Amino acid sequence: MKILMTGSSGFIGSHLTERLKADHELHHLQSDLRDYEAVKLEVLSFKPDVIVHLAARTEVEQSFYEQITFSEINYVGSVNLIEAASAVRNLKNFVFASTMEVYGWQPISDEIEKHGKPSSHVAFDENTIPNPNAPYAVAKYGVEKYLEYAHRCLGLPFTAIRQTNSYGRKDNEFFVTEQIISQMLTNQQEVGFGYAEPYRNFIYIEDLLDAWMTVINNPDKVNGKIFTLGPDDPIKIKDYADMIAKKLNWNGKINWHTKLFRPGEIYWLNSNHNLITEVTGWYPKVSLDQGLDLTIDIWREKLKC
Repeated sequence: MKILMTGSSGFIGSHLTERLKADHELHHLQSDLRDYEAVKLEVLSFKPDVIVHLAARTEVEQSFYEQITFSEINYVGSVNLIEAASAVRNLKNFVFASTMEVYGWQPISDEIEKHGKPSSHVAFDENTIPNPNAPYAVAKYGVEKYLEYAHRCLGLPFTAIRQTNSYGRKDNEFFVTEQIISQMLTNQQEVGFGYAEPYRNFIYIEDLLDAWMTVINNPDKVNGKIFTLGPDDPIKIKDYADMIAKKLNWNGKINWHTKLFRPGEIYWLNSNHNLITEVTGWYPKVSLDQGLDLTIDIWREKLKC
């Protein structure tokens, strides 16, 4: 297939490019997503079978302080791409990287904030009503709704993937898993992180790439669907840090709440993979224990620790 990709240089995009390039003709969008005419010209010139839209600002915390920039890139830029895509004849699918952050505030989050733990186990799925609670999440949910509009009114095929926290990065220590590992490897005595209380689930990069490949290669099966990926295995960030510390044999002190205050912190984000497994057969295979060992090996080699 002819596949047009955005965000090809990012974490997922760079890995996905390596998987796709052998069997498909790839074009990496060069235009600024905020420039509609340039985007439309580039898309229509290539005439893709599938569009894979990964480009976005993804640092959720930073979106509270750069609201306009995040909205311009993540929402307006995506609308421009969708409108350009709607003019492509015989487009098989428009695959969008959404986020589990769209679920935002839910009653269980308040329970944890007040009592420190949930009263029951909850896994969000495609039927959970979103309540996005960060500028990043609001923009992503807006794109989902625009895709649904374009699907109904313009006949645009689409699939949205509500990704959970991914890990296994080799060159970016901003995100929680890599941040914890790299700080502990380079600071034996003391480290500082943000919130200790939230619960999150995590997906290893290879499982995430398998999900993307499954969706890309099965456009008819996934048309018009929104998927959560799981795995349904939430862990408290404090316990997550303790788990990593044990693997590293790290015995220093963790200082919590050392980062900027995040308005409307979400204390529970967890999802299952039931629908995508039912539709495509994909499911996550790498356990958190295995994935952390692999990620630790990456950062030990990178930092020579």
